[in-house]
Amino acid sequence: MKIAFIVDPLAGLKAFKDSSVFMMREAAQRGHEVFAFEIKHLEMRQSLVSARVSSLLLSADNHAWYSIKHQAQMALTDFDAVLMRKDPPVDQAYLYSTLLLSMAESQGACIINRGSALRDYNEKLAIAKFPQFTSPTLVTPDMQSVQAFVDEHQDVIIKKLDGMGGTSIFRVRADDVNRNAIVEVQTIEGLSAVMVQRYIPAISQGDKRVLLIDGKPAPFSLARIPKAGETRGNLAAGGKGVAQPLTQRDHEIAEALGPSLKADGLVIVGLDIIGDYLTEVNVTSPTCMVEIFEQTGFNVAGMLMDLLEQRSSF
Repeated sequence: MKIAFIVDPLAGLKAFKDSSVFMMREAAQRGHEVFAFEIKHLEMRQSLVSARVSSLLLSADNHAWYSIKHQAQMALTDFDAVLMRKDPPVDQAYLYSTLLLSMAESQGACIINRGSALRDYNEKLAIAKFPQFTSPTLVTPDMQSVQAFVDEHQDVIIKKLDGMGGTSIFRVRADDVNRNAIVEVQTIEGLSAVMVQRYIPAISQGDKRVLLIDGKPAPFSLARIPKAGETRGNLAAGGKGVAQPLTQRDHEIAEALGPSLKADGLVIVGLDIIGDYLTEVNVTSPTCMVEIFEQTGFNVAGMLMDLLEQRSSF
């Protein structure tokens, strides 16, 4: 098979932990051809969507993990699968790229995850589709509404809708001396909507990443446990990743969401679960595959490649 990955610049990827690199290596080990390109390399000419792609030779050396064999302009329909793995922010350039990917899909290309789904599933707001699994949540730019929510729940998390890796996440208690300033900064003085959620004490046991491939959960999650004095479990914020079997509640949430996510064209999804609550639905470039493999031996990338080898379209 020919498999293309849409990623950030290759030289900036951290091969020792990057899930996209992990998937590339799995594909290459199975004898598939691996290609990569950035969203800036997408092009539409006479309605045909193509990209300037690099054919890659993969290595196990994390310092020199790839070399470029050759480059060419190729239609996205030339590939057996095109994996959209560009990291947020989901900005104008990102959204335009999903429109081109949707057009390529209409021409017969296999796009993972589907462009329309990437547009529809904001990674914070998507939990609103599944309210039975969420803690009390408010989304608004209105500072008075945020303040009232803090008063009601006394201990909350405030986060921007376009953040990733734990950026711009604040825990705010009702008696926090910085409360007003945090609300002002997060909402940009009432101009930008934020998500406010009741604080979930179970974060001390970890913010669990549950990975789904084509609607089916991997058997292990990665619990990202906050470092001392921190409320964020994100690995990028210094959290410690501990792989563990899915709990009964994890299974309940994953199996309830799986069919809907699959139907919407979301093949690779990362659910964030704290305690009993769903907190995010990650669809852009879900991570933690490497950590799960290193600690348990279970290969989530293998789940994906098995799927690609068994099916020619989604």
